Amino acid sequence: MKKQKEKTGEEADSVYFLKLVLYIVLGSFWLKFSDPIQIGNFLISGFPLGLVIGLIFASHDHFKIDRKIEYAVLVIVTIITFFLPAGIVV
Repeated sequence: MKKQKEKTGEEADSVYFLKLVLYIVLGSFWLKFSDPIQIGNFLISGFPLGLVIGLIFASHDHFKIDRKIEYAVLVIVTIITFFLPAGIVV
């Protein structure tokens, strides 16, 4: 008889790496405006659309330890790419 592998609830390293790459790509996706929008005293030059989508994906992850890392990666990449010419200009 064949022995069945027990499911330990862990994901493979390649899946974890692929998820991190996905969150890096999503964090760098900005919807930037050619003319900044003024709301009160604030000028808004872009909207982090990838951050919002990435937060939705990360909140549905069933590995709670990984979720904290995914949030951190999303926020850091989003902040860095705000100052870079990355995103779609509307």
